[in-house]
Amino acid sequence: MPRDPVCGMIVDSDSAIKRRIGDRTYYFCSEACARVYEQPELELKAMKRRVALALTGVISVAVLRVLAMFGLMAAMMAFRIASLSVWDLALFIISTPIVWVAGWSILYGAYRAIRDRCINMDVLIASSVLAGWGYGAISTFLPWLGSEGFGYMETAIGILAFILLGKFIEENVRRKSAASVRRLLELQPTFARVLRDGQEVEVPVNEVQVSDVIVVKPGERIPVDGVVIVGSSLVDEKIITGESIPVEKGVGSEVIGGTINKIGLLKIRATRVGDETALAQIIRLVEEAQASNAPIQRFADKVVGYFVPIVFTVAAIAFSYWLFTADFTHAFLVLLAVLLIACPCALGIATPTAILAGVGKGAEYGIFLRGGEYVEKARNLTTVIFDKTGTLTRGEPKVTDIMPIGDYSKEEVLRLAAIAEKGSEHPLAEAVIKAADSMGLEIPNAESFEAILGEGIKVLYKGHKIILGNLRLMENNGIGTISIEDKLVELEEQGKTVMILAVDEKIVGLIAVMDTPKEEAAEVVKQLKDIGLEVIMLTGDNERAAKAVARQLGIDSVIANVLPWEKVNIIKKLQSEGKVVAMVGDGVNDAPALAQADIGIAIGSGADIAKEAGGIILVKDDLRDVVKAIKLSKITMRKIKQNLFWAFIYNALSIPVAAAGLLTPLIAAGAMALSSLFVTINSATIKLQKL
Repeated sequence: MPRDPVCGMIVDSDSAIKRRIGDRTYYFCSEACARVYEQPELELKAMKRRVALALTGVISVAVLRVLAMFGLMAAMMAFRIASLSVWDLALFIISTPIVWVAGWSILYGAYRAIRDRCINMDVLIASSVLAGWGYGAISTFLPWLGSEGFGYMETAIGILAFILLGKFIEENVRRKSAASVRRLLELQPTFARVLRDGQEVEVPVNEVQVSDVIVVKPGERIPVDGVVIVGSSLVDEKIITGESIPVEKGVGSEVIGGTINKIGLLKIRATRVGDETALAQIIRLVEEAQASNAPIQRFADKVVGYFVPIVFTVAAIAFSYWLFTADFTHAFLVLLAVLLIACPCALGIATPTAILAGVGKGAEYGIFLRGGEYVEKARNLTTVIFDKTGTLTRGEPKVTDIMPIGDYSKEEVLRLAAIAEKGSEHPLAEAVIKAADSMGLEIPNAESFEAILGEGIKVLYKGHKIILGNLRLMENNGIGTISIEDKLVELEEQGKTVMILAVDEKIVGLIAVMDTPKEEAAEVVKQLKDIGLEVIMLTGDNERAAKAVARQLGIDSVIANVLPWEKVNIIKKLQSEGKVVAMVGDGVNDAPALAQADIGIAIGSGADIAKEAGGIILVKDDLRDVVKAIKLSKITMRKIKQNLFWAFIYNALSIPVAAAGLLTPLIAAGAMALSSLFVTINSATIKLQKL
C-alpha cells in the first residue's frame, strides 16, 4: 500500500487523496498533507495563523481570569441574559472559533480516520478537545445539566494551543530535515538556451529534446544531462556529488543537469532530458526514500492500531471509577487527561522523522539511501564484499615499474615501448602511451607494425627490430630469457603483468603494468575492519593478481576466478551461514550480486543512479563513502531505536499517572506535545553528525 510522502502514514490507495504532480501520482492521508507537499510554504503560513489564533484565545482567557481574580469582572460574572451567564457566553465565543477554525485540520483528520475505520492520533486529540468544548457548551446553554462551562472550554483551547504549537515547531524541524529534496528541486532550471537553425532560442527546459545543442554561459546552471561538444570550463557539481572542488570539463566530458558552469562558455549536446536526467532521478530516489520506513515501523504501526482502542478502554474505566468515587468534574478531567497523555504521536513519527533526517544528511554527501529497509539491515551487518576491478582498483592498467637492462635508461626503455605500442588499441598499450606522455617523451611512428594475438608486438624503427611482449613471444623469436627470470617472478608475484622489451633480439628492459588500487582503498578496508566487519574481495581476475592487490590493501579473504553469475551463489552461501552481507560494486556489471546482497552499495553510479540495483547509491567514485554510508545507516537506526524506546516508555509510564488523577488535561497535552517534539529534535540531530 502507498505511504503518504509528508507524514509517512500508510494510506489506502482507493480512499486516499490523490494528486498528479509531473508524471507521478502521489497519495495523501489528508488535504492538509497534500497542501504541505504541493505548497509547503503556504501551508506553513496557515499553520502559523492557526497557532496564533489558538494562542490569542488562551491569552484572552488568561486575561479574563486575572481580571476576575482581582474582582474587576464581578459585574460581568454576575450579569445574565435570559438566564445565561455572560461570562460563560464570552468563553464560548472565544473558544468556538479556536476549536473549529484553528483545530479544523485535526478534526478533519479524525473524521477521515473514523470514516476509513482507521483510528489514529487525531481521533484521540479530537475526542479530548470536543469532549471538553462540548461539555462546556452544554453547561453554558443548559446550566441545569452541569456545572459552569468555562473550565472545560478553557481546557479545550489550552489543549489545542499546546498541540498546534508543538506541531508547528515539529513541522519546522521536519522541513529542515527534508530540505535536501527542496534544494534539489530548486536546482532544476526552468529555461534552456537551445541552438535552432544557428540561432540561440530560449525554450522551457521540458521542451528540450535529446540531441539538442544547448549553450551554457558562465555562472549558469546546466539545464539537462549532456556531453560537451564545444568549449572548456570548470563545473561545480557539489550539490550532486558532494565534491567541493569544481571539475574540469572539455570536449567529450559528460555534464549533469543542475550543476553550475563556472568560467567558460560551453555547448553541450543533450543526452538525457526530463525524468531521465540524473537530477530528476536523484529527486525521485530521495522522495521515495524519505517516504519509506524501516521494517521496524511496521511493528510500531501495529502497536498503534491496538493501542488506541486500549486507551479508550482505560479512559472509560478511569472515568467510571472516578465518577463513583469522586464527582463528575474530576472524572471528566481524568478522562481528558488519559486520552491526551496516551496519544501515541511520538510513536508514529519515531521512524519517519529519523529516516527523513538520515536521507537528507546522506544527500549532502552524494550518498542516497533507497529506504528504511537498508537502514535497518545495516544494524546487523557482518560482512562487506568488494568487487576488485573498478571498485577497489582504478579499472585501468597503469605502468608501475620500468626496469632497464644493460646500458639503456628508463626513459629510453619507455620510449621504445611506446613506439612499439603506438599503433595498438590494447589496454596495456594505452597504459604505456600514457606513461610516456606523462614523462614528456616524443613518440614517433614505427616503419612497420605487426600485432601477434596473445603474445605482443613486433615493429621496425630506424632499421632496428623492436619486440615487446610476453615470454612466449620471446621464445618464439629465439630470444633467451634466463637472465631476467628472477625479476619476472618477483614482479608477477606482485600481481603485475610484465612486458619484455627486446631490440635486435637482445632484451633491454622490462615494463610492469598493473590495475592499481585506489589511493583511499587501504584506508577504507582498515576502517571497516576497525568497526568489526569482515572484508572479502570477490573478483573474476586470476588468483595471483587478486591476492597481490589484497595484500596491498590488508584484505585477508579473497575469492578469485569468479564469473559474474557465480557471485550471487557465493553471497547466498555466506547468507546461509548467518552473515549479513553488503556488496560493493559498480552497479551495472555487479547488478545481480548487488540485488542478492542484504545491502547492495553501487559506487560511482553517475547519471544512471535510479536504475542501479543497489540499496545504497554513491554518486562519487570514492570508496570512503562506503564507510560513511554504513556509519550513516547505523546512526539513523540508532536514532529510530532511541525514538521508539522513549515513545514506549513515555506512554507506559504516563497513562497510569493520568488514570490515577494526578495530571490535569492541560499538563497532559503539554507533555504529549513535548514528547513528539523530543522525538523530532532527536532525529534532527542526525544532521549534526560527522561522517
